[in-house]
Amino acid sequence: MTSTYRRRLLGWLSYAFASEVFVVVSLTLFLPICLEQFARDNGFLDPDHVSPCSSVTNEDVAPSGGRCSVKIGWLWIDTASFSLYVYSISVALQALTVISMGSVADRPTCRKPLLLAFAFMGASAAVLFLLLSSSSPLWILSALFAVCANVGFGASTVAMNAYLPSLASESPEVVHARMELDETCRDSDAPMNASLDPEAEQALLPGHEAATAPLLGTSATANHSAAQKAYNATLSRTTSHLSSLGIASGYGAGIILLLLALIPVTRLHGSTFSLRLAIGLSGAWWMLFSIPAAVWLPGVLRDPDAQSEDNDKWTVRSEVAAAWSRLGVMLRWSQIKRLQHTFRYLAAWFLLSDGFTTITSTAILFGKTSLHMESSSLVLIGAITPTSGIIGSLVFPYLQRRFAWPNVKVLVILVMIVSCIPAYGCLGFVPFVKKLNFGGLTTPGEMFGLAIYFGFAYGAFQGYARATYAELIPQGEEARWYGLFSITDKSSSFVGPLVVGIIADSTGNIRYAFFFLVFMIWLAVPVLLSVDIEQGRIDAKNYSVDRGQDVGDVEA
Repeated sequence: MTSTYRRRLLGWLSYAFASEVFVVVSLTLFLPICLEQFARDNGFLDPDHVSPCSSVTNEDVAPSGGRCSVKIGWLWIDTASFSLYVYSISVALQALTVISMGSVADRPTCRKPLLLAFAFMGASAAVLFLLLSSSSPLWILSALFAVCANVGFGASTVAMNAYLPSLASESPEVVHARMELDETCRDSDAPMNASLDPEAEQALLPGHEAATAPLLGTSATANHSAAQKAYNATLSRTTSHLSSLGIASGYGAGIILLLLALIPVTRLHGSTFSLRLAIGLSGAWWMLFSIPAAVWLPGVLRDPDAQSEDNDKWTVRSEVAAAWSRLGVMLRWSQIKRLQHTFRYLAAWFLLSDGFTTITSTAILFGKTSLHMESSSLVLIGAITPTSGIIGSLVFPYLQRRFAWPNVKVLVILVMIVSCIPAYGCLGFVPFVKKLNFGGLTTPGEMFGLAIYFGFAYGAFQGYARATYAELIPQGEEARWYGLFSITDKSSSFVGPLVVGIIADSTGNIRYAFFFLVFMIWLAVPVLLSVDIEQGRIDAKNYSVDRGQDVGDVEA
């Protein structure tokens, strides 16, 4: 491994180490709790809206069935729903941002500055929670800070993910496999800068060997086919490995800060200040450990001869307009058919990421508002989940090699494992389970077991999902396609929180949301099973878009 490549890899991992803390500590744990607490400290009990929620304890409220609502404008909103609505708004704005920045981030000289700029915005917004008290008349600014932090994280993650395909292709093992492939190209008089032609590469897919064997029967072509398979397998394995390293690095950082945050949260008995302190610390961590990424991440990934396009005159406004124009081109039915497996994967990912993220936020709010768990217990659950996630991200690659599972099969297994969690929560409505006073997520103790179970599957799922997508996108347009991916990434799901917020508002019982989550996750399974990774890789390789012509077509 060359020193240049090692610095690039360490720079990429260091940003995962810096930014993932915000997800583990704030986005999935303290931020929803803190927003709910901000609203509760300014809310009143239903139905008269006279008694302040802060004047009574959870034990006082629970028997009477009173709900806590806060007035936003002219509407009274359930305090748990307030947190979910803010999250949905932040994700919607995040989606607009990542689409708009796609064309700029695909310019090699702009990718790193964009990453650092959005990282600074997000980290600063998290730090500002330290300065805002829930008793302040400006408490509603907490929603603005949460929106800015989430947008900053999501946009910077798009730029970070765009480095993954290049880092994988430049790794020593992939470079070695590519050299062997090029050697077989020379022996078979194939082009040095290309792999198999589409017809020959189709022959590598399951079920095509016998039909095409007479056409590819020469020894040189057979060697080329074997080398192509070896190269694809090495690239896929390396991409998954690097993605898993990033997930494990981020989870490790999150666990460290969670354990540190547990001290003030416990000593201050889960006060609003202790929650604000935890969020502020995640922002400070994010800002501090982004410095190595700023030093080591490459500003330019392409060869000098390929950088002339970045010297052309361009403006941010023109690039944003071009990004939306190209999005229109990408979403044309003709383009969707050309990359149908990529878009099938995106459809499945939309449902799965939205569902998984909503399970996390719903479980935390459910534990706080329905099971009346202490903040220190929720922090401990927040630490257990990523710890189990690290174990899962290491165990499933071993199981995949042991049983020769394709990536899609691993993803389906993980999805079915996670879908059991909301299904288990639905058992809480069964009269027999209610009489047992255990089961169906009716006791705080069950939350700890489910945290281990969920983390074990979710950690592996994140690594496999990102790595699989890297194989299905066209080269040279990573930021643009990862922009679409980020819209439904773990911090970019808005349908689920919005629906859960509506369910909680209309029923007064957030447990009903578990039925919606089961349906949402199971709906993605047949879509995911329809994705052919090998064919999708070929389609992405053969896909090319004339940027000027496409933009001209849209403008015309």
